[in-house]
Amino acid sequence: MIYADNAATTRLDPAALEAMLPYLKEEYANPSQPYSFARKAKKAIAGARETIAGILGAEPEEIFFTSGGTESDNWAIKGTNPVGRNHIVAGALEHHAVLHACEAMKRQGREVSYVPPERDGTILPEKLKSLLREDTALVTVQLANNETGAIEPIASLAEAAHERGAFFHTDAVQAAGHIPVNVKELGVDLLSASAHKFNGPKGIGFLYRKTGIPLLPYQDGGAQERGNRAGTENVAAIAGMARALEINAGVMEETAERLRAYERILLGALEGMEFRYNGAENHVPGNMSLSFRGLDGEAILHRMDLMGVAISTGSACTSGRTTISHVLKAMGMPEEWARGTVRVSLGRFNTEEEVRTIAGHLRKIAGEAQ
Repeated sequence: MIYADNAATTRLDPAALEAMLPYLKEEYANPSQPYSFARKAKKAIAGARETIAGILGAEPEEIFFTSGGTESDNWAIKGTNPVGRNHIVAGALEHHAVLHACEAMKRQGREVSYVPPERDGTILPEKLKSLLREDTALVTVQLANNETGAIEPIASLAEAAHERGAFFHTDAVQAAGHIPVNVKELGVDLLSASAHKFNGPKGIGFLYRKTGIPLLPYQDGGAQERGNRAGTENVAAIAGMARALEINAGVMEETAERLRAYERILLGALEGMEFRYNGAENHVPGNMSLSFRGLDGEAILHRMDLMGVAISTGSACTSGRTTISHVLKAMGMPEEWARGTVRVSLGRFNTEEEVRTIAGHLRKIAGEAQ
C-alpha cells in the first residue's frame, strides 16, 4: 500500500514512539501527585513544553496541551470574549473545526463575518480590513489550508487585526512541522496545532497563547495546565508530540526540497491531460489538489484504492460526502472541475518510486475516463 494522504494523518515516527513508551510502561504516575514517583512524568511534560516553545519562538508558559487541533481551535474561538466586542471574522476556507465553532458562537449571539479568498486560495489583507469593526473581538485565519496547502500571509493579516484592537488566532494544524512557524514573526496571539499531522501520536495537540491574552478555561475540574485545562495529562502523547516536532523541524528544509521535487515529477507526468493544479505558489510542500474536468473524485479515489494507493478527495473530515467542498466553492471553481478533484498529500516517508507509481495510476485512470 502506498500512503499519500498525509494531510489527513501521518505515520508515527519510530523515535516518537520510543519517547512515549516509558510513560506507558514504567513511568505511569500521575504528574500532579507530590511523591517522587511522579517526578519523571512531571519533568517530561515540562521538557516537552520547553521543546515545543523553542521551536515556535514562544515561552514555555505560553504552550497549553490539548487533545488536538479541534480542541485548540474551539478553545481559541470560544474562550476569547473581551467585554464590548461581539464580532468574529474568519476565513471562508477554514477547517470545519473553526467554521463550526464560529457557528456555535453565532447561536450564542455573536456575529460572524467570513473573508472570501482569491482564486488561488489566499486571503488579501485589504479584504480582511474591509470586514473589521470596532467591536471585532477575534480574527481567525488558518496558516495553511488542509485541501490545497495554500499558505496565508498571516503576519499581514494579524497586523490588520491588531490595528483594530482584535486578537488574532491561526489554525496551524497543516503547517506546524512542515514549514517554519515562529509565533513572534507571525505576530499571532493564539495558534493551534495537532501532533498526528507531523508524525506524532493522535489525540494530542497544543494551543499557543501569547502572554497577557485573556482566555476562558476550556473545561473545569483540576488545576492542570495552570488552571486553564482540567484533566490528567496524557504524558506519553505529550512526550511523543514534542519528539516528533523536534525531528520534523530538524529535517524540514531537506524534506521540503525532496517533496517539491516529487511534486514536479507528479505534475510532469500529467502534462498533456485535461487537469488543473489548485495550489497557490506559496504552499505546504507535497500537498497537491488536482482537478480533472468532468470526472468524479470519489470514483478516482476508489480506483486508486484498488490499485493500492491511498489518496483523498479533499479534507479528510468531509471525504465521506459527495458534495463539493466549501474550499473549492469559495475559490470559485466551476462544478465540472470541482467534482473531479482529488488531494495527493505526500509526507516525509514517501519515496520517489511511490510518487512515480501514483502518477502512473492517476494518468491511467484519468486518461481512460477523459
